[in-house]
Amino acid sequence: MIGPDVAGIAEKLGVAADTATAIPQLAAETGLDVDAAYAVQTALVQRRVDRGERLVGLKMGLTSRAKMAQVGVDEVIWGRLTDVMRVPDGGTVDVGDFIHPRVEPEVAFLLDRLPEPGEPVGAFTDAVRAVAPAIELIDSRYADFTFSLADVVADNTSAAAFVVGPWSPVPDGLDNLGVLLEVDGRVAQVGSTAAILGDPRRALDEGIRLAGRHGVRLRSGWVFLAGAATAAVPLRPGAHVRAVVERLGVASLRAAS
Repeated sequence: MIGPDVAGIAEKLGVAADTATAIPQLAAETGLDVDAAYAVQTALVQRRVDRGERLVGLKMGLTSRAKMAQVGVDEVIWGRLTDVMRVPDGGTVDVGDFIHPRVEPEVAFLLDRLPEPGEPVGAFTDAVRAVAPAIELIDSRYADFTFSLADVVADNTSAAAFVVGPWSPVPDGLDNLGVLLEVDGRVAQVGSTAAILGDPRRALDEGIRLAGRHGVRLRSGWVFLAGAATAAVPLRPGAHVRAVVERLGVASLRAAS
């Protein structure tokens, strides 16, 4: 039996991202399952690496019930981050570079060494150098921002851009910190880090485990986005966005007018 055309699907998704052009879902017509979708994701990101981008981290997706409900899937997923995706804190993005961009508040970790799968939470601070508030800009390449689980995995979990705020030492507790997403000075979403698998530290363990299934190991110096604490909101031209995380601080970006 011939399997899905991994390279062909990756090329379609890559062109869709490069040209900011939405495409139909692919999984149903190509027979793509989740394992094959991760192979597509690998090829898709390799396409970026081949043109000069560097891998700088991993991101988790669908780590909150709000996000699962928002996109209609029910399994935690992971994707890859490159240096070109990173926007300086307070920097500006052009919404015209994306199809239907949305933003969400996150918690970011800076890895000091390679954590081991299943490593006790007590050893967490030995593996993580610092923590920061963050914003992820997601942008599904599929029409209407709708997709199956395999579709979104293949699409590198809708990864598009990210901002990391000031790094600080890891506090004693990360499991119930208040989170605000502000747009133009108004609160757009209210949440808690408890929405990230109950504790963002669990997201790191889950990311290590899931990525390890596909031969990917996290590296020292990488950024790890633990997942969104609230549902995402659309990013409009001219908007000023701030993610405020209790005890961690603020990350921000602007959308060009």
